[in-house]
Amino acid sequence: MDTDLTASQGMDRETLRRLSRRSNARGFAQLGVHGLILCATGSLVWASRGVWLVPALVIHGVALNFLFCALHETIHRTAFDSRRMNDAVAWVAGALLLLPPEFFRAFHFEHHRFTQDPARDPELAQPPPATLGAYLWRISGIPNWTKRLSVTLRHAFTGRVREPFVAAGKQGVIVREARILWLVYAAVLALSIAFESTAALVYWIVPAMLGQPFLRAYLLSEHLGCAVSSDMFTNTRTTYTNSAVRLLAWQMPYHVEHHAFPAVPFHQLAQVNALVRDRISVKAQGYLALHVTLIQQFRAALRIVNAKR
Repeated sequence: MDTDLTASQGMDRETLRRLSRRSNARGFAQLGVHGLILCATGSLVWASRGVWLVPALVIHGVALNFLFCALHETIHRTAFDSRRMNDAVAWVAGALLLLPPEFFRAFHFEHHRFTQDPARDPELAQPPPATLGAYLWRISGIPNWTKRLSVTLRHAFTGRVREPFVAAGKQGVIVREARILWLVYAAVLALSIAFESTAALVYWIVPAMLGQPFLRAYLLSEHLGCAVSSDMFTNTRTTYTNSAVRLLAWQMPYHVEHHAFPAVPFHQLAQVNALVRDRISVKAQGYLALHVTLIQQFRAALRIVNAKR
């Protein structure tokens, strides 16, 4: 996405150009840290027994699911200066999360173009939760897995790409990547059977399912309850959180900053925040506090509905 953003958004062109410089070193450092976290949580799963296995799987699943942030940064091609590295990391992260990168790029760029537009933002194809039940269902991750399975299988086995945000010239690419993805999954299944191994289940599939609610909670925080508007400073939320969460999420809690200046790499978003934070209308002090507030709002709305009956 281009860098034709001006001082009207709180930044002059020269500053934007400087902050938009990409870095292989910063990309490799971030990827290395995330890889070390995955090794540590995977080792925890390996060492855990009995009742300790489930929490270990959840912790590993959180680290695994937050590879979504690596996928997100690499489909923007801002994680690394190298296009090949961006595309390679996007493929690995996308395969682990059942989210092919070319498809996600088309989806996500449409989301950037039409953020919070109910008619055109693909993230709003499924309406945001308005009740506690709908909120918990979304947080569970089940709707996400159902959608990912049905869409990738349709692309792979029927060759039909119905999504309006995919350009006609890209449909063949989308079908091809879905078929490659399912060939990879078939190969993993075949090898698991041949070697009588449960490694894919223990270190990948089960943790991915158990950790998905944490990613859903994180993603819901980006726009839920924000203005239905084209103004990036009101239709998106920045969440101020601790350095560990920012590290795991590739600095994406600075989400207003990312939407306003999508060409700026993850490692410069804190500097963007320092420049534009006074313009940010929607902000939260931590994810737990935000979701406690959301749940309280849903419960209050339910009490009002029950009182009217």
